[in-house]
Amino acid sequence: MVVLLAAAGAAAYRWWPSEEEPAALTVRYRTEGAAVTDAAKPWLEVINTSGKTVDLADVTVRYHYTADDGAQFAANCVQTSLDCSKVTLHTAAAQKPGPKADRHLDIGFTGGAGTLKPGGTTQAIGLQLYRVDHKKLDQSDDYSFDAEKTAYQESERVTAYLDGAQVWGEGPGGETTGSGRRANAGAPAEATRPPAELLFDDFAYTGPEDPSLAANGWEVRSGKGGPGVEDSWSAKGVTFPAGEKGEGGQAVRLEARTDGTSKGTVQSEFHTARPVFREGTFVARVHFSDEPANGQDGDHISQSVFAISPDHRSKKYSELDYEYMPNGGWGRYGPILDTTSWRSSDLGDRVTEPHQLKLGGWHTLAMTAADGKVTYSVDGKVLFTSGKAYVPREPMSINFSNWFVDLPFKGERSWAMKVDWVYFRSGQVVAPDDAAKAAAGFAAAGTRHVNTLAGNG
Repeated sequence: MVVLLAAAGAAAYRWWPSEEEPAALTVRYRTEGAAVTDAAKPWLEVINTSGKTVDLADVTVRYHYTADDGAQFAANCVQTSLDCSKVTLHTAAAQKPGPKADRHLDIGFTGGAGTLKPGGTTQAIGLQLYRVDHKKLDQSDDYSFDAEKTAYQESERVTAYLDGAQVWGEGPGGETTGSGRRANAGAPAEATRPPAELLFDDFAYTGPEDPSLAANGWEVRSGKGGPGVEDSWSAKGVTFPAGEKGEGGQAVRLEARTDGTSKGTVQSEFHTARPVFREGTFVARVHFSDEPANGQDGDHISQSVFAISPDHRSKKYSELDYEYMPNGGWGRYGPILDTTSWRSSDLGDRVTEPHQLKLGGWHTLAMTAADGKVTYSVDGKVLFTSGKAYVPREPMSINFSNWFVDLPFKGERSWAMKVDWVYFRSGQVVAPDDAAKAAAGFAAAGTRHVNTLAGNG
């Protein structure tokens, strides 16, 4: 079921309706798809029926459900006229489980979502709720699910809270509108307005075909080209498993697998759909692998994080690379991390520095292009700085890829790298620790994606 909640406020009592007054908020709901499905698809609409202007930052939506087999769940926003960057999402265990509800999804709004005038509506908010293990879920025992509501209708099982007071519906424990009982909403929704020129993503997606992936500006590579084994790029290697802590957060996982032949090889790449990075700070939390996920070791595998011009023939070509090769490559022994700034790929115009580092596990990688130089760091330690000639001259896409330098032997094997989150601040110098704190803050507030970059939308 869906329930609206809000950050607690000192004046919460003013929203409690009386018998003569309408509810401050009305929530309409519809569902899409079968009861047994890959992802629940609740759609919500919030209407201001209070007669007063309502700040959406004071509103949270709670959808009550049962976690099949005790599985971890995640959620994302698929579509809304408000912009999904302004919608926050939390999944949590119910403190007082009710009938058909031992967990709940809280939907809130950032300060940038604005206000609703009397009679105003958020319009449709399309959501996905799914198991992080990507097994099918059964909604038939979920408190908020109503198979008959395939068109928008008021749902009295959707509980709404404003300024911490319940103003609509009946919760699974029997709470009713105007009861005067405070909602235990957990941490209040992040009400601050995200800063300008920011891209953040926590990778809460169901898979490479998730419509919100493209809506949030990401693409999965498929088809032809290099590097590595030509024409072997495929979405088949891209998944979104549990993230670093395995507690409902997710990561993007890039698998490279082969049987030792070109035809039997799959390489993976995930990138922004448009060039976004010229100057500023790009930080990502990345998991490198020092050994294969399965099969024989010994491959020259490249696990790469990079920014690159969209056209290799551009006169202003720019590229910044991290390339981790646990077994080495290009005639060198591993483990080795290359940090490289390019000015021309055709002419081989670059500056690079290799680092003999064993990096299996999670690390925070940062690139900063500012003040006439590019700085590369891992876990806050600066490894390489390139000068003015190699500062990016045009915007670049942000990319993550996992590919084979060559195929030295036959046999089935696979390698995996993961990315837990990405943070990019255009035109700003941000310390890696500060970026990591900001990412943690967004995740804690339930903000899975932010894009306030110029030209977005």
